[in-house]
Amino acid sequence: MIKAYAAHEPGGELKPFEYDPGPLGDEEVEIQVEYCGICHSDLSMLDNEWGMTTYPFVPGHEVVGTVSALGKDVKKPLEVGQRVGLGWYSRSCMVCEWCMSGDHNLCLTAESTIVGRYGAFADRVRAHEGWVIPLPDDVNPAMVGPLFCGGITVFNPIVQLDIKPTDRVGVIGIGGLGHMALRFLHAWGCDVTAFSSSPDKEAEARELGANHFVNSRDPEALKAVANSFDLILSTVSADLDWDAYIGVLRPRGRLHLVGVTPSPVSSQLYPMLVGQKSISSSPAGSPTTTTRMLDFVARHGIEPITEMFPFEQVNEAMDKLRNGKPRYRIVLKHQ
Repeated sequence: MIKAYAAHEPGGELKPFEYDPGPLGDEEVEIQVEYCGICHSDLSMLDNEWGMTTYPFVPGHEVVGTVSALGKDVKKPLEVGQRVGLGWYSRSCMVCEWCMSGDHNLCLTAESTIVGRYGAFADRVRAHEGWVIPLPDDVNPAMVGPLFCGGITVFNPIVQLDIKPTDRVGVIGIGGLGHMALRFLHAWGCDVTAFSSSPDKEAEARELGANHFVNSRDPEALKAVANSFDLILSTVSADLDWDAYIGVLRPRGRLHLVGVTPSPVSSQLYPMLVGQKSISSSPAGSPTTTTRMLDFVARHGIEPITEMFPFEQVNEAMDKLRNGKPRYRIVLKHQ
């Protein structure tokens, strides 16, 4: 039996829950969970904000642990006891055009770790071997969990959009996603500007890697950086004046959103047309891109800023995410 924490209704308290996972699949890996980050997506799913949650609901998709069992047909070079990670995706078909081209995260039948199945607020969790990622030896397992969702969500666009060290990049929001984006882009070599509605975050934004800081509540500050950026990466889940950010892009610049906005995103077409600008988005990355991210963070010593809670305090941790301002990601730890 797997021991987990589950909610039985939208927004409900997470309570001890046990379930029988059945026989281990031939190509599955079972992970003994050591750490699991808490992502805002866990909260959205808990509340059934997206209308696709099934109950009992076990959150958890920023997993670090050790291999506890291997299916008989697992071909990936994994060993029992090896430390691995698992993120938003737990399975894809492995045969469609997207999987075969390395874009497993775009597979139309990809399975999420917490959608229609039980996640990793548990002592163990299972996934297809393709999505179980070995950890480099020189990363801190206690800190790396949030990289498997939040981190890869902001690292993936750097790869997908072919961001260059000579590019000028703006990051909207200094939070769970944004603080990691600043660290990645600084290490990538970009000229980085932090956009925040909290002027008191300027010093910290610079410590995280920002070369410049813009108070996004100040219209004059936005006008002062017009026609400046190759990329604006929005990490916030809020409705903003998107036309204002289109205005700070250089010709061929791109506004890229990885935060889920409450309302549809709209912008006047003419400024985009004459500047050949675009608006785009992307999900979490493929296994290959995730591995590349882990190699990058190991090389540059990049870690998210985290707060640690024991699994027994999972409800307090979720309440802090809902009502407080964690700095900047919360990680649950098995005692």
